Amino acid sequence: MTEAQRPQVGEHHYRRVMELIGEPNAILYANLAWNLKNQGRMAEARQLYEQSVRLDPNIFQTIYGWARMEETDRNFARASELLDAAERISPGNRTVQLARAVLHGRSKDYASAVATLDEIERRHGEGGLGPAEWTEKGQLLDKMGRYAEAFAAFEAGKRTLREMSGQRYLAAEAQDMVARLRGFFTAPRLNILPRAGVRTDVPQPVFIVGFPRSGTTMVEQTLSAHPRISAGDELPTIHELTAVIPCMLNSPLAYPEALADLWLGDQIEGLDNLRDYYLQRARQLGALRKGASWFTDKMPLNETHLGLIGLIFPQAPVIHLLRHPLDVVLSVFSNHLTHGFYCANDLETIAHHYVLVMGLVEHYRREMSLRYLPIRYEDIVADQETHVRKMLSFVGAPFERRCLNFHENRRYARTASYAQVTEKLYDRSRYRYRAYLEQLKPVIPILEPSIFALGYTVD
Repeated sequence: MTEAQRPQVGEHHYRRVMELIGEPNAILYANLAWNLKNQGRMAEARQLYEQSVRLDPNIFQTIYGWARMEETDRNFARASELLDAAERISPGNRTVQLARAVLHGRSKDYASAVATLDEIERRHGEGGLGPAEWTEKGQLLDKMGRYAEAFAAFEAGKRTLREMSGQRYLAAEAQDMVARLRGFFTAPRLNILPRAGVRTDVPQPVFIVGFPRSGTTMVEQTLSAHPRISAGDELPTIHELTAVIPCMLNSPLAYPEALADLWLGDQIEGLDNLRDYYLQRARQLGALRKGASWFTDKMPLNETHLGLIGLIFPQAPVIHLLRHPLDVVLSVFSNHLTHGFYCANDLETIAHHYVLVMGLVEHYRREMSLRYLPIRYEDIVADQETHVRKMLSFVGAPFERRCLNFHENRRYARTASYAQVTEKLYDRSRYRYRAYLEQLKPVIPILEPSIFALGYTVD
């Protein structure tokens, strides 16, 4: 459950095991510590790691996990000490070397980080670097301004990943899903479908949507710095609903066609039930904070299901993060992501899936009413306060100055952006694609219609 991004459920079972064992257990403490780290509960995790090491100081995975936790919590000196201890237990361990490279990178010692990765490649000969190591090397070279080498590293990472996993973009499945959603969510049908009622007894969701790497984590960190907005992170619940809707509506059809059963008299409360399922799961997943009026849901590609969101939460604010499509595609290519039918495993498939999803969003906007606010990442960088005020006003929350200092928000963002959002707002990622125009030439024709439609240019 912890590794499946359901740490709250995992915590419940770990604590139940502790009750059943009835005595201290070093491995159990360490596992629960990692679980709490994934929930952003660093102080509790640290205490458990300390207890685990007192019980058995020679378990490599415990020391290594503790080092990763301290790196995440920005305690770089302590993380380095723990990596030293891990290496004493397992000399030459490549995961320790990779963690050192990451730590050097977070300390902005990029040359040492690259040297560490080169040493991994030298030691392991033909095996070379793995996908994560190639990606880390590419990101470091990018920060050093060595763009051609960085892109070559990203390509090597994707190629290695494809060879190891056999994963390819599921193009036919993606196109079929989008075609069915477009076919079902049309104005004539939506005009006669009911909408769920609005509950006033619980915090309400704020959907932060956008293609991966478009700035959604930054916006969640910004909004959740507000005392009345809690961070839900990447809630899987909308996707879960698409799977359980046929059962909940007692329909023989799959989603989205099963929603047609809402016309039947015995399903008149079907959308209210779906709404309540979502809110219950949000509570179980720790999204609701005491004193908050709203909570965020920034699951990547939730915009694929804007039709469903509009039915069960007709008054929920939807903030859509937009970013130059070439920057989005480049950033996805330089990270390992599984969202979007494995589109991230190749440059051109990222571009094709981006166009597919953006076309679906425009369809929803034409066919139904949504409480929808598009925000450009570049505009936030250029004029942060104006656009933070705009987003808070759209949500209905008063302006809070601490939202401008999102990097001081101590919550742990469980995404590839976890390190970036601990830094002050910077502009080095804005129009980053310009350094890679030559390498991005194959996808420019695919993306040009989207680029121009969003008001961007290629230069």
